[in-house]
Amino acid sequence: MTSDALPDFPFRRSTHDRLGERRTDEAFLAAAWSDPRTRVVAMRGVDLAATDDGSALIWSSPAAAPDGERMLLGLTDGVTRFVVMTPDPGSDPPREYDEIQVSPAVAQPPTPQYFSPLRRLAQRLTDDDASYAVHATALAQWHLRHPRCAVCGAQTEVIRSGEARHCPQCGSDHFPRTDPAVIMTVVDDEGRCLLGHNSARADGWYSTLAGFVEPGESPEQAVVREVREEVGVEIDRVTYLGSQPWPFPSSLMLGFEAHASSQHIVVDGKEITEARWFTSNELRAAVEAGEIGLPTTISIAGALITRWYGEELPANVLAM
Repeated sequence: MTSDALPDFPFRRSTHDRLGERRTDEAFLAAAWSDPRTRVVAMRGVDLAATDDGSALIWSSPAAAPDGERMLLGLTDGVTRFVVMTPDPGSDPPREYDEIQVSPAVAQPPTPQYFSPLRRLAQRLTDDDASYAVHATALAQWHLRHPRCAVCGAQTEVIRSGEARHCPQCGSDHFPRTDPAVIMTVVDDEGRCLLGHNSARADGWYSTLAGFVEPGESPEQAVVREVREEVGVEIDRVTYLGSQPWPFPSSLMLGFEAHASSQHIVVDGKEITEARWFTSNELRAAVEAGEIGLPTTISIAGALITRWYGEELPANVLAM
């Protein structure tokens, strides 16, 4: 179930049954892998096998899948689906799209495929493919970044069909981490929206404020703290609007609208170097003039700003 408080954005819907109860069922896993109806998507590093136009994942039979670490994703319409993770051999120079051939199924012609990062696929995939793609990418990111035991430092091994890693040295089990982060539109009594320029972005690009939830802190408390720290504005009311899994590498974006009880801006000068209050007319004029750019619709940030703006955001011309 999803909230209707925000306009649509990628990764909003989870459409597959993750089969959590089947991850240690070796008989089920073996039968599913031997079933020719089962579908498998290959990954190279954190990139997914997809069609050349990026509109669909490439699903093969188990017999046609490449060698690699096999992990269960779930079930849709009676069809079990896996991901097979293979190492990224790298290239010199690096390329975003590398044409490859995945072993073709028997009696089927070779299928040209491309490995592409999820960011480039997100806005073109169907809800079903996006649901599997964000799951597979989050798993790949975690497994690649956590090969060793956080307790004793020994090499760990994949267990529970990809759901966890086990340390044979000290016996510890490790599960994928998800870091909660808050992202918010800040609105004042005049209906203006506060947007900021992050130092990590190119000049002119403005977006919502955001930050990670700290230990022992609720998301609502994090909204108040982050806005105060980044722009010096006080918040007296916080309303939750929706969330977005964000596996780049391991975040869950929690979207809010925050009501400002003060208006004076004092940027921190580190994360946020500029911040401005905008009316909807002022925002449209600034974007159309190429004075500022706004986040793309891949992110919940775009949905949050769109909700405040009240209609589709004006097209960016800053980078044109």
